[in-house]
Amino acid sequence: MATGRLGVEETLGALNTALGAGGPVWFKESRARHLRARDFLAPRRALQARFEDGQVPEAVVHAVLRLQGSGVAPVLRCEATPSGLALQLQRSAVFQRVLSSVAAYAAPAAPAARGPRVLLHCPSLRAAPCSLRLCQLRAVLVADHLARALHVHGVSVSLVPAVRDPDMSTLLQQLRVQWPSASAPASTEALWSRALAEFTSTDDKGALPPGVLGSVCLKELVEGRGRLAGYDPNLDNCLVTEDLLSVLAELQAAVQHWPDDTSPGQAAAPDAGVDSCMVVHVVSYEEEFQQQKLDLLWWKLDDDAPLRQKHVVCGPVKVAGVPSTLTAPEYYELRHAQVCKASALKHSRDLAQDPAWTETFRVLSVATIKFEMLSKAPQSQLLVALADSISTKGTKSGTFVMYNCARLATLFEGYKRSVEQGLYPAFPPVSSLDFSLLREEVCKFLVQLSMDFSSYYNRVHILTEPRPHLFGQMFARLQLLRAVREVLHTGLAMLGLPPLNYI
Repeated sequence: MATGRLGVEETLGALNTALGAGGPVWFKESRARHLRARDFLAPRRALQARFEDGQVPEAVVHAVLRLQGSGVAPVLRCEATPSGLALQLQRSAVFQRVLSSVAAYAAPAAPAARGPRVLLHCPSLRAAPCSLRLCQLRAVLVADHLARALHVHGVSVSLVPAVRDPDMSTLLQQLRVQWPSASAPASTEALWSRALAEFTSTDDKGALPPGVLGSVCLKELVEGRGRLAGYDPNLDNCLVTEDLLSVLAELQAAVQHWPDDTSPGQAAAPDAGVDSCMVVHVVSYEEEFQQQKLDLLWWKLDDDAPLRQKHVVCGPVKVAGVPSTLTAPEYYELRHAQVCKASALKHSRDLAQDPAWTETFRVLSVATIKFEMLSKAPQSQLLVALADSISTKGTKSGTFVMYNCARLATLFEGYKRSVEQGLYPAFPPVSSLDFSLLREEVCKFLVQLSMDFSSYYNRVHILTEPRPHLFGQMFARLQLLRAVREVLHTGLAMLGLPPLNYI
C-alpha cells in the first residue's frame, strides 16, 4: 500500500509529465459544481496547442490512469469532455489516506535542518503605542504573521527591534503578537567612528539641525550598485543622529549574534556568516523612504552588512467615517466594545463583566482585527469600515471563523456526552471507517473553509439518531470534521489565535 503524504503539487507534476514535453497544462479544480465530476482538468484549448486537433493519444490517457509515485494521488478515471480532459481521483482511497493521518496534513512537514536565516525588522515597533497609527499596526501584524509562517517552514528567524516600552509590550500581548523585549542597547562606538570618517566635508555643526551629528552621502551607492533595483533614485544625503546609529547597532548585533532556536531533534544550520542572512524590513508605506536610507547607511558604515535586504511595504489603511488620527489602542477598544455589544444582543444579556467571558471577548476582538488587517495583500490599500457591526454571520470576518471553531467544539462535545450516556458507541479505529460514505465536498482555507463547513453543517445531519445502521456514516463524517477542526486550529495558530469552545 502507498505511504507518505499525498500532495496536489506532486500529482500535478505527474499529470503534466504524463502528457509529454511541453509546459504545464493541468490545474486543480476548485469550483463546487465541477468537483462533483472531476478533481483536475486539462483544458481543451491547451490540449489543442499540445496535440494535433486536440486529440490526446490513447497511450497518454493510459499513462495518466496508471500514475504512481511519491505523493501522487490514485486516479479513478480520465475521460475527454467538452471542457477538456477531466480526471477524477479515487476519492475513497484519498480520504482514507488523508483522514487517517490528519495532523500530518494540517501542518507543513518539519524540515530535517534549519533553513536560511531571516532577520525580520519592523521599525513601527519603535513608535509610542499611544500614537501607533493603523498603517503601522498593519505592518506589526504582517511582521508577526510572517515570523510565524517562516518559523513553521524551517527558517531561522531573528526579530528586531527588541521592545523596551512596557506600554508597547502590553499592547502586543493584548494583540497576541510574539515579539522579544527588554534587551540591552547595542554599542554604537564602531559605527560612530566610521560615520565620522564618512561625514561630508561641508558639514557645519552650526548649520546642522538639532540632534544631527553629520551628513553622509549615499548617491554613489544608489548609482553604482545593481543590487539596489527598486530604491528611490532621489536618495542622496542621510542626516545621521544618535537614534539612527542605535537602530543600525541593533541590526548589526542581531546579525552577528544569532539566537539558537534549533528545535529538539533538528540539525542546526551551518554558520555561513552574514552572507547566509537575509534582512526583511516590514514597513508602512510612510516609512519606506527612510528605511531605504537606513539600508544604504548600513552598507556604507558596515562592510559586513548583509547584502540581501528586502522590503515588505504595507499600504495605507483608510478608515471610513472617522478621523485619520485613530490609533491602534483606540481601534482595539472600539472593536472590543462592538464584540461585547454583539454578544449582548445574541445572548439577551450583558456578559462583558462575566469573568468566564472576558478572555473570549478579548480573543474575538483580536481575531476581528487580525482578519481585517490581513485580509488583503500587504501592499494594497486597506479600507476599514468601523461602523460595520460584529456578527458571527458575517462570512468574511474573524468572528465567523471563531464561531465555526466553537461549533465544531460543541459538535464533538455533544458526541462525547452521547457516548457517556450510552447512545453512541466509542469511536472505532480510523482504518475501519468506510470513507466512500462521504459524498460532500469541503475545501479551501480559514474563512472559505469556514463558509464551506457552515454550509455543510447546516445541510448535513452529523450526529444521527442512535441507530446502529447510521453509525458508519456518522463516524466517517465526524472524522472528516476532525480534519476540518485540525486545519482551522492550525491556521489560527499561524495567526497567534487560540480556538474558542463557545461564543
